[in-house]
Amino acid sequence: MAGKRERISIRKIENLAARQVTFSKRRRGLFKKAEELSILCDAEVGLAVFSATGKLFNFASSSMNQIIDRYNSHSKTLQRSDEPSQLDLREDGNCTKLREELAEASLWLRQMRGEELQSLNVQQLQALEKSLESGLGSVLKTKSKKIMDEISELERKRVQLIEENSRLKEQASKMEMQVAADSPVVYEEGQSSESVTNTSYPRPPLDTEDSSDTSLRLGLPLFNSK
Repeated sequence: MAGKRERISIRKIENLAARQVTFSKRRRGLFKKAEELSILCDAEVGLAVFSATGKLFNFASSSMNQIIDRYNSHSKTLQRSDEPSQLDLREDGNCTKLREELAEASLWLRQMRGEELQSLNVQQLQALEKSLESGLGSVLKTKSKKIMDEISELERKRVQLIEENSRLKEQASKMEMQVAADSPVVYEEGQSSESVTNTSYPRPPLDTEDSSDTSLRLGLPLFNSK
């Protein structure tokens, strides 16, 4: 077909002269595209190309040194963000250590309950037995102390109640004496203390039949008043 360009396969050009020509053309085209990108998009572009002979060709939209410094600074920032910090490493180490200690403590508690003992040897079983005996002794000692403390507290409350009861009785006795002292006996005119006593505390009446029987037993005449 007329006018159709032949597609060039991308591979190394073996002919030296053709390679240099292609390099020169592609380099100018690459720099032109970089300049267009910088102008159209307000981008900061830096481009460096080394030929096969080691010759440097570069393009910079502003200053190549500034672009290189900016690139190095950005690369260091990315490297620091990708690498774990010392604080992160310490935290990871602490978490790992805590997980190991938690696993050991959980295993020890299960063994104290009599679980997972098959993996222990005789020495470890003896050490576990001593730990249990020591722990049981501490439990019994603490229990005895708690019981004695409760008994002492109950005894203290009992003595306190007895003292409070005695105090209330003494107060009640004093109040009765005070009431008796504050209530004097008033004598009427011409009235003796005996009459007042008789009035205040009247004697029970004599039974007539009992009086008659008494008179008959004594041999005295019985007079009936009409």
